[in-house]
Amino acid sequence: MKIKFISTALKTSLLSLSMIFCVSTLIATPAYADITEASVQRFANQLSQAANQKNVNRIAQMVDDDVLISLSRNGKSTTLNKASYLRLLQTNWSKTSNYHYEIVVNNVVISGNQAKADIQTVETLTENGKPERLVTSSRATFGSTNSDVILLRAVSQLTID
Repeated sequence: MKIKFISTALKTSLLSLSMIFCVSTLIATPAYADITEASVQRFANQLSQAANQKNVNRIAQMVDDDVLISLSRNGKSTTLNKASYLRLLQTNWSKTSNYHYEIVVNNVVISGNQAKADIQTVETLTENGKPERLVTSSRATFGSTNSDVILLRAVSQLTID
């Protein structure tokens, strides 16, 4: 009888432990992928595609919820959060035609699951019948979650030709 009690208790303990193990493996925990220069370049290509399609929802997925984007032009600066950045894109896209976006990434420096890079974007567009070219030079910080690279921070200087 005593042996059966120990055996039943042991079975119960083992069952409890295996249930805890199974439950703990099912709980979602953020997985951090290694960030590489290639993954930052992929991010740039995907961002270019999304911008050229004026796909604000895709861009929203590529930008961290806590992103800060500092933008300077002619000595005036502003800092945008995610919502204000996405609103700015939509507002500007609605006023333009013939929109085209290009991005070039250089000097990628990787540290853990973050990367910093020099970014140059060129946007060509027509606004009020007049062609314009906007060049932005930035130093950006990227993070990596799961298999995606996301924009965390950017300090940018805008020039309009």
